[in-house]
Amino acid sequence: MKKILMMVAIVMGLSPLLANASPQQDLKQLRAYYFKKFPGVKLQEYADGVYGISKERRAEWEAMEEFPPYMTGVDIGKKLFAKYKIGSCFKKGGIGIRQNYPYFDSKSGQVRTMEGDIMACLHRNKINTKAEKLKFGKGKFAAISAYMSYTSRGKKMNVIVPNDKRALAIYNEGKTYFYAKRGQLNFSCADCHVYQAGMNIRAMLLSPAMGQVAHTPIYRKKWENSPGGNPALKGFGTLQRRYGGCNKQVRAKPLKPVHGKQNPEYVALEYFQSYLSNGIKVNGPGIRQ
Repeated sequence: MKKILMMVAIVMGLSPLLANASPQQDLKQLRAYYFKKFPGVKLQEYADGVYGISKERRAEWEAMEEFPPYMTGVDIGKKLFAKYKIGSCFKKGGIGIRQNYPYFDSKSGQVRTMEGDIMACLHRNKINTKAEKLKFGKGKFAAISAYMSYTSRGKKMNVIVPNDKRALAIYNEGKTYFYAKRGQLNFSCADCHVYQAGMNIRAMLLSPAMGQVAHTPIYRKKWENSPGGNPALKGFGTLQRRYGGCNKQVRAKPLKPVHGKQNPEYVALEYFQSYLSNGIKVNGPGIRQ
């Protein structure tokens, strides 16, 4: 894997040392890469995904933001947040904390995501019964996450990877997953969102990986037309729902939750990718293609 990452780094035009780089070096080199690839695009504009790198697409996005379709769902998420007493499980009552997730919990030796903690809270408060079972990824669950993200708008992403072997191992697992090719199409996350960022796949413009996490959960136009469910919530999806969709697109098998918890490989990927958005202000939930 070390040789693979070194080859990837050379192809990208980054330092071959990327394979052994620290999180700080990763962030510095990838940021420099994107700034060179998209001259004139400011750091905060990466929070807008494709709308930050394309003037034409940005005009379309600004028109959608005049009457954002996700606000009804955010309001529903706020009511569910109160109904299920989610704030009782989080610091600061769960308000304005999105920017600090995921984080490494030294006590358990695990990385904790905000959605993972929401699910743990639902179980703790005995919400996930047979009568009303919320599932990772979409619907009411994603609406709660969207509301919590909305309360952090304007706060800079501040994901910390401490100098702890366990934390660094999880970070590097996510980094490896990001660069590793998979599926029948033999694509990696980096193929689309580093090397080909700014290019089109059919009608889809590929966004840079940096800043993607800052606008999650997302509200996708594609999802709002899916059958069944509350029309106000159908467009919502968490970051890990999107990971599953990307795996399907490259004809790889999406990773499923394990024993009621998020898949550890997706957690590691989210940890790595979230670190790449450090310093960028949260603007989730974001509307996307």
